[in-house]
Amino acid sequence: MAPLEPWEKVLVDGKKFPEEVHGHLDCTECHAGTQSADKETAHTDLVARPSEGDPNACTACHEDVTTTYSTSLHSNLQGYWTALDTRSVPENHATLETAFGNHCAKCHASCGDCHVAQPASVGGGLFEGHVFTQQPPMTRSCTACHGSRVGNEYLGKNEGFAGDVHFREGRMNCVDCHSNHELHGQPINCQECHTAPEDMTMTPADHRYAGLQTPTCESCHPNTITGKDNIEMHTVHGADLSCQVCHSVTYTNCDGCHVAISEKSGKPFFETEKTYFTFLIGLNPQRSYTRPYKFVPLRHVPVSANSFSFYGDNLLPNYNMMSTWVYATPHNIQLNTPQTESCNACHGNESLFLTIDKVNPEEADANSNVIVEEVPAPVEETEEETGTP
Repeated sequence: MAPLEPWEKVLVDGKKFPEEVHGHLDCTECHAGTQSADKETAHTDLVARPSEGDPNACTACHEDVTTTYSTSLHSNLQGYWTALDTRSVPENHATLETAFGNHCAKCHASCGDCHVAQPASVGGGLFEGHVFTQQPPMTRSCTACHGSRVGNEYLGKNEGFAGDVHFREGRMNCVDCHSNHELHGQPINCQECHTAPEDMTMTPADHRYAGLQTPTCESCHPNTITGKDNIEMHTVHGADLSCQVCHSVTYTNCDGCHVAISEKSGKPFFETEKTYFTFLIGLNPQRSYTRPYKFVPLRHVPVSANSFSFYGDNLLPNYNMMSTWVYATPHNIQLNTPQTESCNACHGNESLFLTIDKVNPEEADANSNVIVEEVPAPVEETEEETGTP
């Protein structure tokens, strides 16, 4: 995404904005400052991004959303801390908080980052002259942040690989699958929205795959789990394999992210040791009632034991407590893939599975729960299955 010129970031559309509901409010109701025709006076104590850092900025009109947004992973970034807390120890917490604030906290998304302007982490800039949009524009909001992996896969920007069939054929937007309930954070108490005879308290999500699997492929493709599509592999492997095992293709992986503060600019930066494409199937580290699959695609995350060494020594002493090859749901779904060509495209094909020889030796212990020790054996295929005459 090309950087915006300063005037492109702040220009208010004088025709469209006054006609929408937010245009009926005085500027100071959201931005503070002083109501004045004089520019310098008006901008005194101005709050440029009202919802940034203030969860109550939109509460007066949108209490139903803001009361739950604090539990959204977009807001609290709890997924990061779930990983950091597991790999570190309490006495390292203060140091990690400093590193987190410099390098990770910018991924926080406020209300305005989705509904009126591009996220600050990618340079900001109003979407359309300060006009608010109920549905975030996909490429200027969602994939502006989730671009290097999800966005490039979904939109087909990885050279040699087609975009996700849902985008390529259906022109589906992110929010067609990821609902406002998910993005705004699940309610701590279901009764805030749904009355029931007993209390139904729910724990807020602590990482992206916490709780129920939502969205699910089966929500739109129910025949795959009822056997009504007459596809034998759906019947045989429906509970053993996640859908992406067969219908995803090669995706991006990264190794060894390291963070530091630039001596030249004084600004925080990060760099990774290696970025590469692969497709590997491993054991499911998130196996549960709603994710019963034995095998899932795994993606390598770029954490390393010394990712935060700029800030101190041995800040992740429990590094091996979490795998570095993690549960993945690549956004590059295809109807036909190399895996769907035949049974033995997978069975007996060691190149597709995360075996010990594909794991960095220093990460072997961390990934012991996802490494496949024995690749499923080849099977005898019928002529119908192999496609031969």
